[in-house]
Amino acid sequence: SNQEINVLLILNLALTIPARVVVGMLVDKLGPRIMFSSILIIGGIISILFALAQNYHQLAMARFALGFVGAGFVVGIRMITEWFPAKETGLAQGIYGGWGNFGSAGAALLLPSIALVLGGNDGWRYAIGLTGIIAIIYGVLYYFLVSNTPRGSTYFKPKKMGAMEVTSVGDLVLYLLMSLPMYAALAVLNWKLSPAVLGWLDGTVSTVIYLFLAGLYVLQSYKIISINKSIFSVPIPKLHRYAFAQVVALDLAYMVTFGAELALVSMLPLFYVNYFGTSLVLAGILAGLFPVINLVARPAGGYFSDKFGRRLTMLIVFTGITGAFLLMGQVTKEWALPLVVATTILAGIFAKAGSGAVYSIVPLVQRRFTGQIAGMVGAYGNVGGVIFLTVLSFYDPHTLFLTIAATAGVTLLFVFFMLKEPKGQMAEVMEDGTVQMISVEK
Repeated sequence: SNQEINVLLILNLALTIPARVVVGMLVDKLGPRIMFSSILIIGGIISILFALAQNYHQLAMARFALGFVGAGFVVGIRMITEWFPAKETGLAQGIYGGWGNFGSAGAALLLPSIALVLGGNDGWRYAIGLTGIIAIIYGVLYYFLVSNTPRGSTYFKPKKMGAMEVTSVGDLVLYLLMSLPMYAALAVLNWKLSPAVLGWLDGTVSTVIYLFLAGLYVLQSYKIISINKSIFSVPIPKLHRYAFAQVVALDLAYMVTFGAELALVSMLPLFYVNYFGTSLVLAGILAGLFPVINLVARPAGGYFSDKFGRRLTMLIVFTGITGAFLLMGQVTKEWALPLVVATTILAGIFAKAGSGAVYSIVPLVQRRFTGQIAGMVGAYGNVGGVIFLTVLSFYDPHTLFLTIAATAGVTLLFVFFMLKEPKGQMAEVMEDGTVQMISVEK
């Protein structure tokens, strides 16, 4: 039913938010080789379980578990950080992210065809099961073919597990505040599944989940304070300091760029059908153009960051996002369809270039917990998706477009005042106690 489909779409987002944070911690500790192989193999097994589901409950649980696979994105960010110098990291990260999203678009186009070819009512099972088998095989290959770093390089790890290290009391307060929206987004998803909206969960289960999320935030806050308690008594040497405000600006930026992408990918097909009377097939094709743009726009955002400056690129793309979505907010049913599609593509180019620009900076904040920073920034992308899709559930597409534009405009101010151009070098401590300086210059 439509309600069951809506539940699946919500479950699609739920686990990815905490999983990206947890996987970010684990990849910093264990390395990309083990983590990527594990995620591919586990994700493949879950895909096969999804394909074998015999009732809706089994299907929904498998779909919820598959949200864990979305955390794999974080692993690649740390991997590329180890293999590419600062002057090339934007383009490399952009190509990686662009191909990841292009893979999603490719699957949306190919899997229905595979299901039809393999045939019958069970065609979808064979198509999904096949992706699981491919993931498992590639997970094994990845383990044996890949190393975490180039030969002779050091893989820097955080000194403590469970939270990022910050370097001032003010940064600690910011960290605690920025952790809260991730739990709030999960609470919103729980509310959507509660009796108040879809009724998939009963009132008792929903209340237990709220209490669990509140307890989890308190526990995480305790862990953050515990790991960073030394800053209250011992000042951090200037050589090892970094500004957590950089992370805040990147969190908010990715919330807009990737959040807008999640929202538009979900709503564009019906937007074309309901507003412009297109067929479902044509609507699917036109909406499919949006994620395909990633293949060019996201690497372009990274390339321009490498070439012309990371802060300048962020300011330009967020000005573009604000303007493009303001323009989309003016679309009416009287507009010609080609003009609407062109406006959508323009908004997509700026948003996806913005994602590339964000992840050109993430690896240059602090090397040893790049995974954790990437995980938090990535989680905020899903938080943005939850916020924007919630707005859409209450209002019309025009309100969604204007909300994205307003959020992008506010984020532009955060970027202007809080984001600094990475300069000079960052310091990391070797296992023998010596300090290695790593260039962050473009």
